[in-house]
Amino acid sequence: MSVRSLPSPADDPSTDIPPPPEYDGNLPFAAAGPEPARTGGERLYVAMTGAIVAGPFLALGVGGWLLWGRLIHPADLLLALGLYTITGLGVTVGFHRGLTHGSYTARRSVRIALAVAGSMSFQGDVIGWVAIHRRHHAFTDRPGDPHSPYRYGTHLRGQLRGLVHSHVGWLFRNERTPADRYAPDLLADRDIRAVSRAFPALCLLTLALPFGVGWAIGGTWTYALTALLWAGLVRIALLHHVTWSVNSLCHLIGERPFRTHRHDRATNLWPLALLSFGESWHNLHHADPTSARHGVDHGQIDPSAAVIRLLERLGWVRDVRWPTPDRIDARRA
Repeated sequence: MSVRSLPSPADDPSTDIPPPPEYDGNLPFAAAGPEPARTGGERLYVAMTGAIVAGPFLALGVGGWLLWGRLIHPADLLLALGLYTITGLGVTVGFHRGLTHGSYTARRSVRIALAVAGSMSFQGDVIGWVAIHRRHHAFTDRPGDPHSPYRYGTHLRGQLRGLVHSHVGWLFRNERTPADRYAPDLLADRDIRAVSRAFPALCLLTLALPFGVGWAIGGTWTYALTALLWAGLVRIALLHHVTWSVNSLCHLIGERPFRTHRHDRATNLWPLALLSFGESWHNLHHADPTSARHGVDHGQIDPSAAVIRLLERLGWVRDVRWPTPDRIDARRA
């Protein structure tokens, strides 16, 4: 089954399930039930999530200390920039615009390569990532959304708590998002299933690559370790927080020039545009989820769309869903 045979949640009225009558867009989300006691497996999940979230972030502190001591090499920064770009585009072009929303159809080799690159971002296996994001679109900023900043209401304390939840707290809740409901097309794809199973190995690879390249360039443990720090851990931490900022900041602050579904508060936040490869033009994305371009107005930089355009010209992707002036105008607020 192709992703194109599945309607995007925001395009399919049947998935726009009305929220419970008591939810008015301002109240905290109703609890689904008492919090279950954590099992040993749940505690292990929380510990591993904590290590994945905190480890790269703590590396920023170590990196700052080393930078103060000038223990950094130009090769570290170049390698970090290269891997940030490759893995970031794997998430935006591959995981998001391609696999989640079907903004284009890619050759098999390109589809696999982008899924591998996105998996090396340390953001979770490809099928789980897509399922969670489709669920986010089906229930944006209302009960059912896994990472809405409005979970605890719209008063100041609730917004501050919601900001933490939408940015990183939701990762620790381990709420199950069934892939058979939200990503059956990927479960039926043998190649994507293989990439999904390879996620732990790809996490090791994304750290082993900078370590190995640093060793090859400098020939010492110092070069290998600083490359691992800057092009491995710090690079992962930066991409994590940029991606999570789209979940959090891009639903709280910014401009909303386009209409979205009821309760959907997705915004455009220009300061994140370059770092997020165009993902922070989030308001248009929620107004037109299958569009291959998110930054549609003058001066809106969208590197992911530029990459899709290049792949199209090379003949590696086809059926690209480029936004038309009429389609854009029809969605303006």
